[in-house]
Amino acid sequence: MKDEKQINQMSPLTWAYVGDAVYELYVRTYLVDTTNLKPNNLHKESIKYVKAKAQADILNNLQEILTEEEQDIVRRARNTQNHHLPKNANVQEYMYSTALEGLIGYLYLTKQKDRLDELFKIILAYS
Repeated sequence: MKDEKQINQMSPLTWAYVGDAVYELYVRTYLVDTTNLKPNNLHKESIKYVKAKAQADILNNLQEILTEEEQDIVRRARNTQNHHLPKNANVQEYMYSTALEGLIGYLYLTKQKDRLDELFKIILAYS
């Protein structure tokens, strides 16, 4: 396991890579816990939460409750050069969705589960 100093030295795209999986798991768990949908419909419903535009909107709504440290993490992730071109989003939406995933990945890697849970309550209530 890496310590916080090592995690801080990682590329924000690495945080986003982890954050993407964590975000998806939270969303899937939420949908399984709160609906009786079949897998195909679970997938369709999850897309509403995981598409870049939705994540960009969510991050915009979270900005005022983020700590200074979290805002710095978001900034680093948003401003990291990414050579991936989004398919179903514009570049700005993609940058902000990467920033949200970066924040989630960072919180997960630094074992800030209580804060992750708190943010996901807000995210899932918003969506």
